[in-house]
Amino acid sequence: MAEPHLAERLARAITLGGPIPVAHFMAAANAHYYATRDPLGLAGDFTTAPEISQMFGEMIGLWLADVWMRSGQVKPSYVELGPGRGTLAADALRSMSRFGVEPDIHFVETSPVLRDLQAKRVATAKWHNSVESLPEDGPLMIVANEFFDALPAHQLVKTAHGWCERLLACQDTLFLPIAGKPVPLDIIPPDFVDAAPGSIIETSPASVAIVQLLADRLVKQGGVMAVIDYGYDGPVLGESLQAVKNHNFANPFENPGEQDLTVHVDFETLGAMAEICGARVYGPVGQGEWLTKIGLGARAENLKASAPDKAADLDGAVERLTGANAMGTLFRVMALAAPSWPQPEGFA
Repeated sequence: MAEPHLAERLARAITLGGPIPVAHFMAAANAHYYATRDPLGLAGDFTTAPEISQMFGEMIGLWLADVWMRSGQVKPSYVELGPGRGTLAADALRSMSRFGVEPDIHFVETSPVLRDLQAKRVATAKWHNSVESLPEDGPLMIVANEFFDALPAHQLVKTAHGWCERLLACQDTLFLPIAGKPVPLDIIPPDFVDAAPGSIIETSPASVAIVQLLADRLVKQGGVMAVIDYGYDGPVLGESLQAVKNHNFANPFENPGEQDLTVHVDFETLGAMAEICGARVYGPVGQGEWLTKIGLGARAENLKASAPDKAADLDGAVERLTGANAMGTLFRVMALAAPSWPQPEGFA
């Protein structure tokens, strides 16, 4: 007998146990989604920066190599969280090797489909189910590109009875957001206590916990981390939960496990946690500004000189990665670094 579809299993759980937090729905949906497909590219649901151009991964590799060469040059581990097809890592590691950086390679990835694709590009990688099992000796050079946006987020909604956690009920396999029981006011930012009914706050304890662990590791072991994602300086009022299917937006509460669910990343909260742990925090700045400062333009010109027939494609890729109407301002870059490591480039 075939296993029931995820929507049916979630509906059964809700019918038997009652409404569930949005975060639990998001976690279950994304776990199934990423475990069962390659979501990237024209044939998938969305395209990430590494798939737009090799230049993106190359610039990250050069950025890591630069800060490593100024740090004392102890052999590091390259760590990538949610490395997609392995494209970014392959491009970054190729650039790093030109400067003598030959790190051990560690991927935090649970999807068997994506692990197979990553192994084809970076055969020497070691895989981890979580950040807890990453190496505890030697510097870590960590890349998190569009990783935190897919982690589960709780939603709180203001009602006539106060602030409540937003839950999902169901009718058959139709999932509907409702207000749960009131939450303590001391968890609500003071500026938002008296917000208008219907207001929503999103918070991702899972993201904060991962930053806490990694910032602790950076302080103890040395190293640097790049967080690249779309987001804001929070907390803020508003709902950012969205679903993408076939490169179009969809209803996030429909077809769980068959579309990508994300939320915008609260950079200020993640940075504050890193600072509490003793890490230095740089940024966030816009992705376009960061890539420009670390030399994307010069890299594009070099590639055009060696392949003039690709000039239009390269110019188009630069625009997609840095343009204000593309990824340049919505996507942001924040760096975390050990106190003993130099300031990384791109944040002056």
